[in-house]
Amino acid sequence: MSRIGKQPIAIPAKVKVEIKGTRVHVEGPKGKLDIELPKKTSAAVKDNQVVVSRLAEDAEARALHGLGRALINNMVKGVSEGFVKKLEIQGVGFKAAVQGNIINLSLGYSHPLNYPIPAQIKVTVEENTKVTIEGPDKQVVGLVASEIRAFYPPEPYKGKGVRYSDEKVIRKEGKTVQ
Repeated sequence: MSRIGKQPIAIPAKVKVEIKGTRVHVEGPKGKLDIELPKKTSAAVKDNQVVVSRLAEDAEARALHGLGRALINNMVKGVSEGFVKKLEIQGVGFKAAVQGNIINLSLGYSHPLNYPIPAQIKVTVEENTKVTIEGPDKQVVGLVASEIRAFYPPEPYKGKGVRYSDEKVIRKEGKTVQ
């Protein structure tokens, strides 16, 4: 049996989980999420816990069992606590600003980069260089962070670019003039 899949998911006090067939709806203080369960899996709410079970015993069903449980657990955690990703912008003249539902990035290109912020995602900018991305959906928070980072990934010579706050950039030595 899947080690992850067999663990029940505790439902916090302010979170409401509703299962209709293969669709799981989770609602909490941070927002609402819903997902289609992977094939060969089913879920049920018992004693204020969500229990995920599989409908077959082949290798694919065992893998999807753990996946289904992890997805529901991330939804429950997201609507109760939320997920956060932090980015840092380094470089002379590199900065970010939020204007409505668009984040405006100045990353050394000849034009500003405008990135539309998805629904349920909150982006804040501190000191023009520290970007915080918050939201209930772990996948969307990570996607937004990676797409913003992809505009100018950190380069190894001067360390300029957009990086995760906990990311270590390995610096290279430049050419030496003789």
